[in-house]
Amino acid sequence: MPTHSEENYLKSIFHLTGKNNVPVSTNAIADVLKTKASSVTDMVQKMAKKKWVHYEKYQGVTLTKKGKQIAALIVRKHRLWEVFLVDKLGFKWDEIHEIAEQLEHIHDENLIDKLDLFLGKPKLDPHGDPIPDKQGNMVFHKDLTLDDLKPMEMGTIIAVKEHTPDFLQYLESVRLMPGAIVKLLKVYDYDNSLLIVNDGVELHVSDKVSQKILIQKEK
Repeated sequence: MPTHSEENYLKSIFHLTGKNNVPVSTNAIADVLKTKASSVTDMVQKMAKKKWVHYEKYQGVTLTKKGKQIAALIVRKHRLWEVFLVDKLGFKWDEIHEIAEQLEHIHDENLIDKLDLFLGKPKLDPHGDPIPDKQGNMVFHKDLTLDDLKPMEMGTIIAVKEHTPDFLQYLESVRLMPGAIVKLLKVYDYDNSLLIVNDGVELHVSDKVSQKILIQKEK
């Protein structure tokens, strides 16, 4: 069974490598975990011996089949706890990440199974992210963001790529949350910012924000 630290590494690598398990550098992992690259190298070497990751110097890190399954189940617990915190305890979506970070390390499978059933087997967490199933399988969103729309195209917001409280509070204040249907009116060449309309209200959105909002195009 992985330690808390190993679980944090596996989960971070899972998010960084994405659905295609693309190799990720130790520096990128260090940035996410706010630690030294040398510490990351030591850890991934240990996890490679346990056959949770593949690691070659200068080639990056990927998850093995077993490592990916372990990581997906950690993500499953995290996202189920986020649903519980919002739907059953009344927390807001910008308040739950740190709490779920603590709860995700609970290892009792029976508890997690009952939590899933109690919540009605949700498919998405409050941020719109897919929840892996009991076997660790997960259907990833298409990596289509708000800035991929063309003028006069419409899209439904399905998820957000950043979960920091400041960002989530901003999105809530301008009502750019999962489920919102937006229409792109104009792209400004100067800074690639967007003019969109959401529920009849025009809104200016920066390029930085638009790249962090996942959408599904409306036909």
